[in-house]
Amino acid sequence: MRQGRCPIWSTAAQVSDPDGSDGTRVSSDRAGGRYFLTGTTAELLKGVDRLSKAKLTTWLILQRRQGVEEPIVDSDVLESLSERSQLSVVERRDRLLLRLCETSIGIGEGINFSASNGEKNTDFLAHTESLEVHELTYLYGALEDMRFAKTKPGSRGRITALGYEYADSLSKRVVQVDQAFIAMWFDKSMDDVFKNGIRAGVRRAGYRPFRIDRKQHNNKIDDEIVAEIRRSRFLVVDFTQDEGNARGGVYYEAGFAHGLNIPVIFTCRADAIDYVHFDTRQFNHIFWETPEDLASQLSQRISATIGDGPGKTAQSS
Repeated sequence: MRQGRCPIWSTAAQVSDPDGSDGTRVSSDRAGGRYFLTGTTAELLKGVDRLSKAKLTTWLILQRRQGVEEPIVDSDVLESLSERSQLSVVERRDRLLLRLCETSIGIGEGINFSASNGEKNTDFLAHTESLEVHELTYLYGALEDMRFAKTKPGSRGRITALGYEYADSLSKRVVQVDQAFIAMWFDKSMDDVFKNGIRAGVRRAGYRPFRIDRKQHNNKIDDEIVAEIRRSRFLVVDFTQDEGNARGGVYYEAGFAHGLNIPVIFTCRADAIDYVHFDTRQFNHIFWETPEDLASQLSQRISATIGDGPGKTAQSS
């Protein structure tokens, strides 16, 4: 690799042009690590605003945490940015704490963050979806308010025992990064839709579909639904129904996931959209004609808005 500029942030980076590949390989602290930019996407990036670039950086970091060492940024990924939600302030605060713990020298040692560090803060900017250093200062102040961090006059800040305890609880939250929770009408008429549509599309994107009706358990079904949604990377919610036969369960599961800021992909058979409640019509649905059509659209939507899963292979693409 050679010295160059990060195509996303125009900051210092290592770049290379792999033989036989139409694109650029980049290693950028401001983008949180390595990524591959397809040839036609560099020009499109010029029209992307800074907030969208911050959301793109969050997507790249999540991809790497899921095991994708070098995420691919293409036009589909850029188009999906408008559908991605911003991180909440609490999420950004928590991500700063986790990153400070990850990069600290050892327990009780001073941490590397300081508002005067300038470009050295690029890694923290990347991991907290921040645009300016003053945002990091605010987030660090929020950590101090919670007594997760402490700074004494004339010395570097430190993570407190309470901060380490909270960071440990964050890191232990069980999220099955390959699990996609499926909410749909569990009727025999929908078996082929699940098998050759939803299941096929989810697997093609590298994830493992999960249906609550196929889990063995001894608990209340509502408790199991809540637990499995919390463990899932995203939901696929199909609103297909007969006239006057609304599937209340799928509305509940979609709403619960939204409350947890878990991504939801909405789907519906094209001829059933008039039966869907108007409250959910505002969301971008995948309207499908056949199971095969659903599988194709769904896999593309997942890869573009969520990112390829850990099970994605060349054969499944």
